[in-house]
Parts: sequence; C-alpha cells; structure tokens
Amino acid sequence: METALISVLTRIFRVNLASRQRAHRSPTLKDLARIRQQLERSIADCPSEPAARLRKQIDQARSPQELWLLRNDAYQLISQQHDQSIAAERINRLIQCFEGWLEPKQLVRIK
Repeated sequence: METALISVLTRIFRVNLASRQRAHRSPTLKDLARIRQQLERSIADCPSEPAARLRKQIDQARSPQELWLLRNDAYQLISQQHDQSIAAERINRLIQCFEGWLEPKQLVRIK
C-alpha cells in the first residue's frame, strides 16, 4: 500500500514539475512574434483608436505573460466591433499560442 501511495505521489510531483518547467522557459523572438501575430490577427477588423493603442501595446510586450494580459483588451474591442460570442471565440482560439508559456491553470476559456 505504501508503495502504491509513493508511486501516485511521484507521478503527481512529476506532472506538476514538468508543467512548471515548461511555463518558465525563455521564449525566443520567433515565439513572441508568433503570439503577437495571432493576437493582432484577432483584432484585425477593429479599426478604432483603442485598437491602434492595443496594437502598439502588443508590439511592445516582452513576454508571453504580458501578451496574455492584453487578451482582455482584445476581447473588449472585438465585443464592441462584433459581439461577445465572436469575441469569446477569437480569444479562446489564442489559448493554444500560450500553451507551454503559462501555467495550465491560467489558460481558461471564456464562456
């Protein structure tokens, strides 16, 4: 029984450690460019001044975490231009770009 418990605990720690290690690796310029491109694509049909400001913030972001925090602004812009369901759909498509850069528990879909 102790052996089974130790085995289960070992697997849990390995999974948690592996996800943390992936979330803390350093992105290359190419990685950041890919995430930026997808985020900018999500607001491509939003021609407003706030959208221009957001594009500038996206270009200036230095980490996947900073880009992740700009999702809310993108959601607001898309909602204003279209509606909330389209905004949620576009923002949820971005999640795959952030996998491996953020803790899995942060990668929550918008409903």
